[in-house]
Amino acid sequence: MKQLRALGHSPLTRAHKFSIAGVASLGAAALAITLVPGHDTQAQAEEVTSSPVAFTTDAGAQRIQDVHASVTNQQAAASEKAKAIAAKLKAEQDAKQKAAAEAKAKANAEAKAKKDREIREAASRAAARKPVYANNLDGWIKESLAIMKAKGIPGSYDGLHRNIMRESSGNPNAMNGWDINAINGIPSKGLLQVIPPTFAAYHVSGTSTNIYDPVANITAAANYAADKYGSIDNVNSAY
Repeated sequence: MKQLRALGHSPLTRAHKFSIAGVASLGAAALAITLVPGHDTQAQAEEVTSSPVAFTTDAGAQRIQDVHASVTNQQAAASEKAKAIAAKLKAEQDAKQKAAAEAKAKANAEAKAKKDREIREAASRAAARKPVYANNLDGWIKESLAIMKAKGIPGSYDGLHRNIMRESSGNPNAMNGWDINAINGIPSKGLLQVIPPTFAAYHVSGTSTNIYDPVANITAAANYAADKYGSIDNVNSAY
């Protein structure tokens, strides 16, 4: 001991002794663990090293949820906007179709009204142009002459009047009951004493089918005379 002091070494205190004992105990424990059969320290180290470490925090999770919610909201807004645009386009198309249909209906109505007006005006003009004939011999002859002119049947007022007065004295209901036609059962009738078969064969369209009708009788007789004699004007006796 004296020699240690002489060499300049301080004696170990009680604390130093306890520290050395603790280190020795820790070393012995570590050595005991490494000497346990089947204990692989390297494998444990690798297992610890290879285990995943979770770094996700509450703030990160909230951030992810916020992003997801934002994307969802944007998609919903885009969908609603697309629906609104489609609805607007459809409304505009419907409005155009409705306007076109209304315009077409209006044009058709105007065209119909115009046509009806033209028909009425034409009828009015025709009525204004159509002469009114007296219901007497003069009027019957004049009306027959107008029809004959339209149909291309020759004859004059004088030729018609002369033959009418000789045949019936101007009586539209006259009937011959004594000549050969009457004897054969087909008496002559009307102003120009026409037998029914001749009246039917030379009837002029647009006139009455009644053989006693003055205008129809005159016109049919004039048509027959034109075919047989060239004109009623050429007839001066029974025909």
